[in-house]
Amino acid sequence: MNRLITKRNNKIIRKNRVRSTVSGTAERPRLSVHISNRHVSAQIIDDVAGKTLVAATTVQNKVAKGSVTELCTLIGTEIAKKATKAKITKVVLDRNGRSYQGRLSALATAARENGLEF
Repeated sequence: MNRLITKRNNKIIRKNRVRSTVSGTAERPRLSVHISNRHVSAQIIDDVAGKTLVAATTVQNKVAKGSVTELCTLIGTEIAKKATKAKITKVVLDRNGRSYQGRLSALATAARENGLEF
């Protein structure tokens, strides 16, 4: 059990390190991504006002079938479309302590292809 506690604590340390440098403003809000074993969720947050501007998730989405990487690309395109509808083009990526590989990279690539800049 000690190994699992160490892994969780290391992830919290990485997350806090990223959040100390990444902050969302009105001009460049923060794109926060959470990826679990089954679901993917992304939000665009204005930290100055303390409000979520746009959100997308696979939890209540009936079309969400396939691997988690495919779900990440689906959420990346969905969040980018909602952001352009809300007139948001530039964001700052908050990776929440995850390494920029695989699933997170697929989400970011899909968001970039659909109009988001980061």
